[in-house]
Amino acid sequence: MTSAPFSPHAADPDDADPDDASPDSTSPDSASPAGARADGGALSHAYLPRSGTDDFSVLSYDLDLSYKVATNRLDATAVIRGRANVRLSAISLDLVHLRAKRVRLDGDKRTRFTQSPTHVRVKAAKPLAAGAEFILEITYDGSPVPRRTRWGSLGWEELTDGVIVASQPSGAPTWFPCNDRPSDKAAYRITITTEQPYTVLATGELVDHAVSGGRGTWTFDRPEPTSTYLAAVQIGRYVLEPRRTEGVEWVIAYPPALARRVLADFAPVGRMIECFQERFGPYPFPSYTVVVTEDPLEIPLESQGMATFGSSHVDGRGGSERLIAHELAHQWFGNSVGVAGWADIWLNEGFACYAEWIWSEYSGGPSANTLARSHHAVLRVKPKDLVLADPGVDDMFDDRVYKRGACLLHALRRRLGDELFFDLVRGWSAAHRFGTASTADFEAFAARFSDEPLDEFFHAWLRETRLPSLSAP
Repeated sequence: MTSAPFSPHAADPDDADPDDASPDSTSPDSASPAGARADGGALSHAYLPRSGTDDFSVLSYDLDLSYKVATNRLDATAVIRGRANVRLSAISLDLVHLRAKRVRLDGDKRTRFTQSPTHVRVKAAKPLAAGAEFILEITYDGSPVPRRTRWGSLGWEELTDGVIVASQPSGAPTWFPCNDRPSDKAAYRITITTEQPYTVLATGELVDHAVSGGRGTWTFDRPEPTSTYLAAVQIGRYVLEPRRTEGVEWVIAYPPALARRVLADFAPVGRMIECFQERFGPYPFPSYTVVVTEDPLEIPLESQGMATFGSSHVDGRGGSERLIAHELAHQWFGNSVGVAGWADIWLNEGFACYAEWIWSEYSGGPSANTLARSHHAVLRVKPKDLVLADPGVDDMFDDRVYKRGACLLHALRRRLGDELFFDLVRGWSAAHRFGTASTADFEAFAARFSDEPLDEFFHAWLRETRLPSLSAP
């Protein structure tokens, strides 16, 4: 994500879903509220305590969606394979604005469930022991709409002629029942059936496409662990333009009318892939998809193996080049290496912002040092009330998180030198590939590349409100 969550329509704070309220009373049968774990996991999820839980983990989602673009009608079945982390007498899943019709837990037709506006609570016939695996089958339907949050409208969004999904941080439950925690990564298989004229792009590699009775069915498979907010479906009348760079298959999907502007603006993606593979390590997924919608969008957005831009981001003159680099970089930082909790968001956005500066340096533009000093100067005149390691739920997408995070990385680069710094970055992306990590994990990892302690350095950048110098101490 660039500087704020995707929000095609302004949200009314007074009409927001209670996704950031205190836990409800339908939590699983554990000794603590939903999301609170004795091992300290609650601290990782304090920003959205009602979204998801640590009491179980999802291993895979198998989603079968039948959707009518013309009427915005969704009929779907989700098969969720999970594992209990504590003793469970009930399983609570996030589901917003859609109606659960039938639920089966381990095939039991007598499974009982209740539903609130934001959750489905499934009662187990007998408690599940910690470590036990289960299979939930939920049939549901409705007219999906975005949920209204403090960050804007999130989730399944109708376009003029198609659909976009933009879920960060809490929009995934608007289209499938899920354990909506960024740390709970799972495999996905997504099948979408819709009107034949439309092209469907979704999380994963396309493994099957068939047409019957005027409707097309597309099936995608993503075995790489994926956070719920990074699962996506995009539907539109797109042309697909395939490319290959340094062993990476990538494709641009765009409306035919935008062909000239799109192909001009996204021409640098191949060189960006070369640059980032050199600096960050191998591209982590089998392929990369760029989607450009006919509608204008407020900001572009990353999802697993995919980035989505609006017509407002293509001018045929490279006006969004830094944003294109930013979203591509998220495939390493945010998507492959995910955050343990939303308080760690700078690990996603600071790296992606710094990638913009690295690309500029690589492609002959201003150096990373020049850009760091420029943005550092801007930060000096902004309010000094943000703590990077814990910006708070209202400010986690504040531009200062992005720029201060990037400046931290540049200051670390100056301290370590280029060779050690990029060894660190490549090592970080490899060590946590397809996993999640916290700020504390990064501090510990970085310490391995420095002959001198980094405690004071990180404390100043991460836990104080004053702005440190970019100069190496």
